[in-house]
Parts: sequence; C-alpha cells; structure tokens
Amino acid sequence: MKSIFAKKKVLIGVTAGIAAYKIHFLIRNLIKKGAEVKVMMTPDAQNFVTPLSLSTLSKNPVITDFYSQDGTWHNHVELALWADVLLIAPCTTNTLAKLANGLSDNFLVATYLSAKCPVMIAPAMDLDMYAHPSTEANLTKLQNYGNRIVPAEEGELASGLVGKGRMAEPETIEAYLEDYFYTSDYHSELKGKKLLITAGPTYEPIDPVRFIGNHSSGKMGFAIAEEASRRGAEVILISGPTALQPIHSKIKRISVKSAKEMMEEVFNYYEEVDVAIMSAAVADYTPKVVADQKIKKNDAEFTIELIKNPDILKTMGEQKTHQLLVGFALETQNEEENAKGKLQRKNLDFIVLNSLQDSGAGFQKDTNKIKIFTKDQEVFDFGLKSKNEVAQDILNLVEEKLKA
Repeated sequence: MKSIFAKKKVLIGVTAGIAAYKIHFLIRNLIKKGAEVKVMMTPDAQNFVTPLSLSTLSKNPVITDFYSQDGTWHNHVELALWADVLLIAPCTTNTLAKLANGLSDNFLVATYLSAKCPVMIAPAMDLDMYAHPSTEANLTKLQNYGNRIVPAEEGELASGLVGKGRMAEPETIEAYLEDYFYTSDYHSELKGKKLLITAGPTYEPIDPVRFIGNHSSGKMGFAIAEEASRRGAEVILISGPTALQPIHSKIKRISVKSAKEMMEEVFNYYEEVDVAIMSAAVADYTPKVVADQKIKKNDAEFTIELIKNPDILKTMGEQKTHQLLVGFALETQNEEENAKGKLQRKNLDFIVLNSLQDSGAGFQKDTNKIKIFTKDQEVFDFGLKSKNEVAQDILNLVEEKLKA
C-alpha cells in the first residue's frame, strides 16, 4: 500500500523551544514516506537548532526571515499556498499568543496568517505556562479558528520540573498528520465502521504473586488498532497486560488480565461491531484453584491442576451474525494444516498464520511474516515486514471483504 504521505506537501514552522530537536526525527520520517517538506523558523529558533540540519533533512532551503542575506525576498503568501498542511512544532507560548491574536512580526506568523490549508499546532512550554489561563484561552481561540491542536504531554521538562507541557513525540505528531490525510483524501471501507480488536497475552493467576502467561507483547494488535483508527474506524481495543499505549486518542482501550475477563469484555461489545480481529494470545488453560496467599517454596514437588479456559474465538464464531471475524494462529509445526483447521472449526472469515519457525516473526518482535487463509479457500502469502505494514496488509483484506 502506498504511503498516505506520498507527494504530500508539509510545511513545518519551528519556534524557539528546546523541543525543536525532536523535529529532525519527524522530518526524516516524512521524507522517507514520500512527503515533500519545507521548513521555516523564527529567528530565535536558530539558538536551538540550525537551519543547516533542517535543510539537509528536508532537502529544501530553510527560511528564517523575510529577506535572505543576499537581499532575496521570501514570499510568505506563496509558501502558504504551496502547503497541503502547516505544522507549527514546537509552538512556544510567545508564538501561540501571536497566532491567536493576529500579531505578525516574523515570517512564520505571517505565513500562518496567509495559510488556506489546515494548520496543526504542537505546543511546548513549562507546566505553569501551559496551565496559565492565557495559554488555555489562546489554545481555545485557535481551535475555534479551526486549527488542530496536538496536545502537550506529561513528562520531565527542560526546567527539571515534571508535568504537562512537553511537545508531543514525533510519532504522535505523525499520527495526527496521518489522520488528517486519511480523512481528507483516502476513502476507506473502514470509515465509520466499528472494530473490536484484542491484543497481548492473558495472565492466569496461580496465587497473588504468580501467574501462567506467554511472551506476547501486544505489538501486532496495537498496530492493527492504530492503522484501523487512521482509516477512520471506531476502534475498541481489549488488551491483556502490556506496557504499550495506543497513540491515537480515539482508540477505546480496555485493559484485562485473564481470559475470563477478556471474554466478558469481548461480549460486551461483539454484537455491535462490524469487524472483530482477535490477535490476542489467550491462555488455553487456567489453574483450577487459585491460592489466596503466596504459595511457599518447599522441597516437595508441586503440581498445578489446570482446567480449560472458555474458547472466546469459537464462541464468537458460533454467535456470529453480521460480523467479519478474523482469527490468528501462531504455530510451531504443521502450520498450514492447523491454521486451516482452526479457520473451519471456529467459523472464521479468515485466519492470519504466523510461525515461530520464521526468523523475525512471533512474540516481542517488531516484524512479522504472515500467511492468510480465507473461508473461500484463498491464500495470501506475505514476506517479512514491520508489524505496521502487516497491519496494513490485514486491513486491506478486511476492506476487500467488506466491499464484496
């Protein structure tokens, strides 16, 4: 699938904040994905990052003032008309106030006032400044003008204080840009659809300290949730224990621990969704008895009696009415035979197979290699890709099935 950023024109305005160093990573990623990037800076921003570094990454000259040293005049109106989107990041308190109140004393603000394209603003400042009523009023005013705000995040600030005011991370800003481009010019069959996605492991308790679990990180399910949200879907993400957090704020994240908890949450939503993608690694068995207190170690052998967990996917297949149901199979032997059997037994529309025998696939990895089998006996074989790209492949097939 072609990148949504291909041939998009992104104009970035950099102001005088310590967070300016982060913008290099965003520019590099946008260029890699096929975007054309131009950068402008406020004069004081040059105290934090250099025009040379930004021009090298963007492959375009960086504008810092209305006139260059040789007397060439830079046309702010022309530059504003060139852009598909204008991003101001980081946006300091000073620049924020100028944008909100129409003060035009530098090239960046003049370009903003001339822009006809959508504008995104990623504020960055100390926590007291971010919480000040004037800042809140300016952010509200800019939103009312139709600008999109990429909210500041919690964390350690340049002052040494900890709180809200950090500029959003480059990947978060990129996600906001993706959302805009998907919404504006990419038609997706998922737009307006409701998706249920499961991710991560389940933990089956032995006692208050120990549990039976597996090595699933949740990365595959989270990647699918992120991509579905970018395509305009309403996403409900039910995840077992994982350190991951979804980037997209629109994703409804529900945290569970055990298979029984996951099943309960799944069936709270299953009837109302259009698509269910079950990528979680759910434990097949759970201890029959869970100890109230920590089991102490002794010299005797210790046996845990296990009972079967409810089969969430099979129950979903039995109760399926209108939903497109997608399952996953992680296998170590007889991979295709086992995956096809699971596809039929559980009444799935298609199943995604990945094998621990394939280098780069499986738990904890950032990559995966999949093969998809459908109920119509179609087979789709994909090479090793990042899990974000795998998510795109899976959802492309989901879209095809929704169109059929």
